[in-house]
Amino acid sequence: MTLAGFKVVTLTDAAASRVKDIIGKADRPIVGVRIGVKNGGCAGMSYTMDYAEAVEPRDEVVEDKGVTVLVDPKAVLFLLGTEMDFETTKLASQFVFRNPNQTSACGCGESVAITPATPDALQPAH
Repeated sequence: MTLAGFKVVTLTDAAASRVKDIIGKADRPIVGVRIGVKNGGCAGMSYTMDYAEAVEPRDEVVEDKGVTVLVDPKAVLFLLGTEMDFETTKLASQFVFRNPNQTSACGCGESVAITPATPDALQPAH
């Protein structure tokens, strides 16, 4: 599903593969993962991710590369245009959000500053 012609979130192949793995190993039936943002951390906000057992009425449903990602309706304008990736390094494996609305991040990498997309940003380029 899209918002005004824009996909709220896209997934890399690595992220889609990891979400498929999470869904397959869940200890209860789930339809996908739900992502959002919450207030907190030294930079002001942090990304959230959890199992989604059902689609809530106001969720933004993103179907990409064979997986379902539900976007919390309060987070849509903060996440518009975000690419979700999954990266593995020597020290960590984690989901990474490449968000064009993110203006800064704290040094520990746990929180970010995000400016919500404005109505002007939702207009298609000519």
